[in-house]
Amino acid sequence: MIHATLHQLKVFEATARHGSFTRAAEELFLTQPTVSMQVKQLTKAIGLPLFEQVGKKLFLTDAGRELFATCQEIFQRLEQLEMSVANLKGMKQGKLRLAVITTTKYFMPRLLGPFCQQYPGIDVSLTVTNHEQVVERLAANQDDLYVMSQLPENWDIKAHPFLDNPLVVVAPYNHPLAGKKKIPLERLAEEIFIMREPGSGTRRALQNLLDDHNLAVKVRLELGSNEAIKQAISGGLGLSALSRHTLVMDGSTNELTILDVEHFPIQREWYVVYLAGKQLSVVASTFLEYLIAAAPSVSDSFMRLPGGGQPEKLEGKDGIKVEA
Repeated sequence: MIHATLHQLKVFEATARHGSFTRAAEELFLTQPTVSMQVKQLTKAIGLPLFEQVGKKLFLTDAGRELFATCQEIFQRLEQLEMSVANLKGMKQGKLRLAVITTTKYFMPRLLGPFCQQYPGIDVSLTVTNHEQVVERLAANQDDLYVMSQLPENWDIKAHPFLDNPLVVVAPYNHPLAGKKKIPLERLAEEIFIMREPGSGTRRALQNLLDDHNLAVKVRLELGSNEAIKQAISGGLGLSALSRHTLVMDGSTNELTILDVEHFPIQREWYVVYLAGKQLSVVASTFLEYLIAAAPSVSDSFMRLPGGGQPEKLEGKDGIKVEA
């Protein structure tokens, strides 16, 4: 039977995660010799080497990888126990880890704000990144919940739709097609386009529509952010297909319009996702229920947006900032 203390496991987990005794010591507010000693004692209890050192770098052995996975499971279960006990006491408290794609920054703060006010004992860790990295985090089960619009194919996941995410064609306000009705898709294909990076859900949705009609567009620019694309559109560099959410509270003074194009808007949805078989914590379950209930109010605000085929200006100021 292995005799190891919880403290030793915490020290080992931090060391394995950082690949460094020094960085683990900094995180745990311990000295480096103390961390080394704790790992040495744990190694003796296991009976096998946990690390191998090559130069100044630490690498996990097979036994170390097994123990690291076990430690993560233990600490996750302990965290869930803490949340469950708090729930039994009538208190919602603990940590909520969310990973969301960048476009959600246009509505997620309006959902998180009231949630945090309603449950002040819950600390929220929000990771904002691109679609591919959110999928990578999902595969590694790094967070409690994930928000995305395009679901990974052939994955064993649970996905709950909670908000519409229509894709629209955006142009400068003075574009020759502004104000025209039912613009044929073939006419749109004559225009120059600005696209998100390959792998983007927005780009894939547009490409699927074009492929269905045996059409292609000329791409002048590929940009990694919706803000950069809106600036490029305003500068007359081309058209783009964007989530309508990106046009809410636009912080610039540039003028944009939504074109009335056949087969648009492309109807999509936002999903909150987690791996099938994952046992959600009390906090994660509470947020999931809240999100599904609160999302309709956000959806109503988008329904009042200008556009939808009318050449109206999309202007405004945004006081919300979300760091990636």
